[in-house]
Amino acid sequence: MGSLHDLAALQGQSPWLDNLKRSWIHDGTLRAWVDRGVRGLTSNPSIFAKAIEGSADYDEQFRSLIGEGSSIEDCYWQLVVSDITDALAILRPVFDESEGLDGFVSVEVAPSLAHHTEGTLAAARALHARIDAPNLYVKIPGTAAGLPAVRDVIADGKSVNVTLLFSLERYAQVIEAYLSGLEACDGDLGGVSSVASFFVSRVDNEIDGRLDAIGSGEALALRGKAAVANAQLAYELFLSAFSGPRWEALVARGARVQRPLWASTSTKNPSYPDTLYVDTLIGPDTVNTLPDATLEAFEDHGTVARTVDADLAGARAVLDALAAVGIDLADVTQQLEDEGVASFQDAFDGLLASLSAKAASIA
Repeated sequence: MGSLHDLAALQGQSPWLDNLKRSWIHDGTLRAWVDRGVRGLTSNPSIFAKAIEGSADYDEQFRSLIGEGSSIEDCYWQLVVSDITDALAILRPVFDESEGLDGFVSVEVAPSLAHHTEGTLAAARALHARIDAPNLYVKIPGTAAGLPAVRDVIADGKSVNVTLLFSLERYAQVIEAYLSGLEACDGDLGGVSSVASFFVSRVDNEIDGRLDAIGSGEALALRGKAAVANAQLAYELFLSAFSGPRWEALVARGARVQRPLWASTSTKNPSYPDTLYVDTLIGPDTVNTLPDATLEAFEDHGTVARTVDADLAGARAVLDALAAVGIDLADVTQQLEDEGVASFQDAFDGLLASLSAKAASIA
């Protein structure tokens, strides 16, 4: 048993894989990751763009779909649904063994819907109907427009991965959407699951640049500290929200906590340790979804120890110090949300353009 198994067994954190490609499904790579301790999988439009554009593995199905008269966007979704369905089957034993805690595979609604509540709700419901598996998470962006859709899909009794979270304020709204959705859901809640995907490394990327621009000794001393502090305080919020009479009433109906999921946990700055956003965010009832390179690094030299709430006072002090040197965290997190939506839209649009060109060459 390696470090990935130890994360779940000793610390209650589930390591997930933040990547998917068709070759991994067919050559046994994904199953091997599960054997090594991976307990779930996340995807997004950028991941699928890299997978589909980066290999010929999808060409045969794509040619067949084009031959049947499918539109380019319909082809995209057929390719995605095929991979997600196969990945769900590989992760299903984990879902069954964990009694529905893990074994989930996430697929995201179209990024163009990030600011459209009704469109997001319709798309999420359609994906759950199309991919009828108990271990499916439909990813909904945690934008202001996405929150009502999160609530309504949870009220439907379906499972949701709320993605693109950066701020503590928005995270609190996501928790409320989950709780109110559970309260509106009829019957037993044991089959309803959710994670809240709190993005980490991008916070340091943006804030470090702003600290460099300020240039004072006090500012430069804070480089590389903001992202972890922000996530650790999100965990404190999680502990507070999932306790007390309101939550206990839902537990009596079978409800599960909405686990924080640490996303964007590969280290972008090469001067920082490559397991920085894993080693510092370990704790019970959490998920960390990692690119394969970061999984390899953690298996090799990561440290399995509870760290996520080891120094919450220190985390608060970091955010206070950032404000003192002029960092507007609300502005940072709104910018990151906007950039995240735009990045997924660009990847989606680029892939459709690539598929259109390929369809023209086939014709």
